[in-house]
Amino acid sequence: MSFVRKTVKDAAVGVAVADDPAGLRAFVQPGCAAAIWRRNMPKDVQSWLESVPEDALPNGRVILPKGAVPETVGHLCDMSAMPNGGERAWLEADIAEMARMFADLMQTDYLRLRLDRIQTNACRRFHIDAVTARLVCTYRGTGTQYGVSTDGAEPKRVFTVPTGAPILLRGTLWPAEPPSGLLHRSPPIEGTGETRLVLVVDPILDPDEAE
Repeated sequence: MSFVRKTVKDAAVGVAVADDPAGLRAFVQPGCAAAIWRRNMPKDVQSWLESVPEDALPNGRVILPKGAVPETVGHLCDMSAMPNGGERAWLEADIAEMARMFADLMQTDYLRLRLDRIQTNACRRFHIDAVTARLVCTYRGTGTQYGVSTDGAEPKRVFTVPTGAPILLRGTLWPAEPPSGLLHRSPPIEGTGETRLVLVVDPILDPDEAE
């Protein structure tokens, strides 16, 4: 695991780059604005996901106890009529593990889990989310883009998270000063014919107050 404090070839200021899940614990250290698990998806799963019809990709948003994630993800895949098989089983298990890992890191029992199939320029402007923290993993299509801005303008250098690699991002509610200046966005894909499948997980500290 490396903690990158200056712009380098594959990361930016305040970004921890981990080669295994344990390295993501750098995310809770002072001065770390984001953390990326640098990993590759199994090639057979990635090829299969690219072949799945767009309307068969799971899509939904739910607040739930962390222990309910595996069953819920299975229901979302059933609702979209996603084809069964070993690749789908890998995807469901991976999503559940991502959620469990993030919940443990954030020390919460509840999560907001979202699976999005995206074909437009959703969230195309660079921004910081109004959450404490967020995990984003793009399973199909171009990954999340991020960069550093000292004045709120669009970053001059933009980095793209690899497909299948989760990124952990601090939001505006994270109690850290000064702000890191790390902004992110969904890549602009409208008109390209690309469809993305994106997992988003937020920690929920008080489920009674969550939307």
